[in-house]
Amino acid sequence: MSDTTMPTAGEAREAWAAEAYTILVGVARTYHAVITYKELGEEIQSRTGIRTRALLHNWIGPVLGRVVREAHRRGDPPLTALVVHTDDGKVGNGYKEVMAVAGEPLPEDELEREHHAAEARLACYRRFGASLPPGGGVPALSPRLRAAISRRSQSVERPPRICERCFVQLPATGVCDSCG
Repeated sequence: MSDTTMPTAGEAREAWAAEAYTILVGVARTYHAVITYKELGEEIQSRTGIRTRALLHNWIGPVLGRVVREAHRRGDPPLTALVVHTDDGKVGNGYKEVMAVAGEPLPEDELEREHHAAEARLACYRRFGASLPPGGGVPALSPRLRAAISRRSQSVERPPRICERCFVQLPATGVCDSCG
């Protein structure tokens, strides 16, 4: 393909998938590292020189699907577990392709899926030579997701205040509507 020839959509996806694989192997070389879909998309286009004006969510899924299948073919852990959403730090819905390719049942809920991805990330760090702590490291949710879970667990709701005379829940004023 010459420099003036625009690649076909399929050629672009192939080039992007190959570059995504390389980028993700690089991410896997740092213990507990993750990359956002946005960062990955920008890096793929920068390195390949093949740009698109299409929205990221319209092209990144098929590219990562190719990465999933290639990692499985090579016997590598699922590198796409390293890719998370910017806003919540979770792997995307496309992670179900990792499960399907591996022949594993889909997780029952989102948090179970995130724990599966954490285990897969640890396998990636081990496979691609990240410096691990003594004992080989531990699986971890992405930093953003860990922070969100921590905030939720700290904001435990207080039980409602109850009137000591009539045992009904007090309104926000703290004065019982029944007893005054």
